[in-house]
Amino acid sequence: MNNSRGSAKDREKAREIAGLIWANADLLRGNYKRADYGKIILPFTVIRRLDFVLEPTKQKVVDAFQKYKDKKPEVLEPLLNRAAGKGMQFHNRSKFTFNDLVKDHQNIAANFRNYLRGFSSHVKEIIDYFSFDEQIKKLDEYNLLFQITEKFTKEETVSLLRDADTILMGLAFEELIRKFAEDSNETAGEHFTPREVIRLMVNILFAKDKKTLTKGGVICTLYDPACGTGGMLSEAAEYIREMNHGCEIKVFGQELNPESYAICKSELLIKNQDTTYVKFGNSFTQDGLSDARFDYMLSNPPFGVEWRKVERFIKDESEKCGYNGRFGAGLPPISDGSLLFLQHMISKLKRDKTPNSTGGRIAVVFNGSPLFSGGAGSGTSDIRKWIIENDMLETIIALPDQLFYNTGISTYIWIVTAQKYKERKGKIQLINATGTELDEKDNPFYSKTPRSLGNKRKELHKKAIQYITEIYADFEDGEYSKIFDNDDFGYQRITIERPKRDENGNIMKDKKGNTVADADLRDYENVPIKEDIHKYFEREVKPHVPDAWIDKTKTKIGYEINFTKYFYKYKPLRSLDIIRREILKLEKETEGMIKKILG
Repeated sequence: MNNSRGSAKDREKAREIAGLIWANADLLRGNYKRADYGKIILPFTVIRRLDFVLEPTKQKVVDAFQKYKDKKPEVLEPLLNRAAGKGMQFHNRSKFTFNDLVKDHQNIAANFRNYLRGFSSHVKEIIDYFSFDEQIKKLDEYNLLFQITEKFTKEETVSLLRDADTILMGLAFEELIRKFAEDSNETAGEHFTPREVIRLMVNILFAKDKKTLTKGGVICTLYDPACGTGGMLSEAAEYIREMNHGCEIKVFGQELNPESYAICKSELLIKNQDTTYVKFGNSFTQDGLSDARFDYMLSNPPFGVEWRKVERFIKDESEKCGYNGRFGAGLPPISDGSLLFLQHMISKLKRDKTPNSTGGRIAVVFNGSPLFSGGAGSGTSDIRKWIIENDMLETIIALPDQLFYNTGISTYIWIVTAQKYKERKGKIQLINATGTELDEKDNPFYSKTPRSLGNKRKELHKKAIQYITEIYADFEDGEYSKIFDNDDFGYQRITIERPKRDENGNIMKDKKGNTVADADLRDYENVPIKEDIHKYFEREVKPHVPDAWIDKTKTKIGYEINFTKYFYKYKPLRSLDIIRREILKLEKETEGMIKKILG
C-alpha cells in the first residue's frame, strides 16, 4: 500500500485547502452563527467538486438530454450517466455550470435551483441530506448567495479543489468537520478517524490475504456500519486497487449523520463507485443491509455512546431472535454501545470461503472499556465469552494515547474473524504499541505532531505502521507481542460461603438439615479457567477460613483482557539515599526562595 497517502505533506496540503474554504465562511459572519457555517460551506464544496468532474463532458450531457428527454426516467438516467463519461454514476443536465451562475446576479437563486434540479438522483439525495434548498433561500434573503457562489469560482479555490484527489479531499473535509465541530461543541470523533490509524487497520486486515487479493477475477466487498465521511472505505478500496487493479470492489456502508453521509456519497461518486449500498440511518434500528454478508469490515464506532434511544428495539430483537439475530450473546450497559456494533458486524461476516471470496474479517477501534468492564455473568463479559469461545478474536492492538481529535484516551484495534488462519486457531495475539515506556525521540510507535489538533498530539508515522504490521505478521512472543490461548482470558467466579452461627457460636441449620450460609460473610474469588477450582480453594481459601465451602450453583464464567497485567514492567523503587538527597535539595531551593521573598 502507498503509505505516503495521509502523510505530513498531504495533511499540510489538506489544511491549506480547508483553510481556503473556511475563509469563504467569513461572508456569513453576522447572518449565521459560527456553528452553522458548515451547513453552507460543506454542501458548496461538495457541489463544486462534482461540477469539476462533470465539466469536460457537460455539453455532451446537455445534448444527450435534448435527444432522449422523452424517455422514462429509469431509461434516461443511465443514458445521461454514460454521456458524462465511462463508468460515471451521475450527471447534470442543466444548461448551467457553476461558472455560468455568477454571470447573472439578478437571477442567481432561480438559476441555482435549476442547476441543482439538473443533477441525477444520487446527487439530488446528497443535496437533500444537506437541506440545501433551505440554505439557498436564506442566503438569497441575506443577499449572500451570489457572493458565496462567486467565492467558489475564484481561481485560488478552483485550482485547489480541481487538483485534489479523493484521499486529499477526504483529509480536507475531515479538517473542516473538526473546525465546525469545535465551534458547535460537538465531537468530531463521531465523524472520522485519523488517516494513519485507518492505514494501520487496513494493513493488518489485509496483511495475510495479499495472495488471494491479487488473483484474477476477485470480487471484494467492504463494509462500515458507521462510515462517517467514508475514510475507512476509501483507504481500504485504494489498498486493494494498488495490489490488484482488476479486482472488483463493492463498497457498503451506513451513516447516521446527514452531512457526513452526504460527503461520503459524493466522494464515492467522484471515484465512480456505486453508492446504491451506502445507506442513511441508524445501523441498529434501520439496518439498510440486513441480508448482506461481507469480506472485510472496518469501523470506528463512537466511543462510550449510550444506546437508550434504541433500547426497546435492541432488547426486543435480543429476546425474540437470540443468536439468530444480532444481539444474542448479550447486551452491554446502556452507557456504552460499543459491543453492540461489534455484534452487528459479526452477524455480517461471510462464513464460507469461495474462490471469489477473501473471507470475513473485521477491524474495529474501541476504547478500553470493552476489554474488561463488567464481571462474570454481565452482558459485556458474556459478549467477550461468546466471541472468544467461538474462536473469533484474533488480535488486539493497544495504540498510543492522544491519537484522536476529540479525546486523549487510549484506544485499541480489535481484529475479529469468522475463520482464523491455521497457526492462529485457539490463540489470541496482544500487541502493545503504546510506546509509553520508551524514549519519545526514538519511539518506534509514534511521533509528536508539530502542533495540537484538538486532543490529537501524537501520530503513527510510516515506520510505526510498518513495524506494528510486522509484529502482527510474525505472530511471535516478544517485547511488544504476547501470544495466549483463548482460555487464558477466562475465569470462574466462585462464591465462597461460610456458616451462619447463633449467639452461642453454633452453626445454624435449615429444616432440611443443610448449613445456613451467612450472607454477610459471603465472598467471591476469580479462578483462571485452566485451574481446578477445588485445588485453588484448598490452597488459597481453606487455610484462612476452614469452615468455608464453594456454592457450585452460583459459579459463573467470565472473560476479560487486562493489557496492563500482561505487559507490566517492574520499576525498582528509588533508594532511600536518592530520596534523601532530593529532599535536601528541595529544602535548599525553598530556603533560598523564602529569603528572597522576605528581603
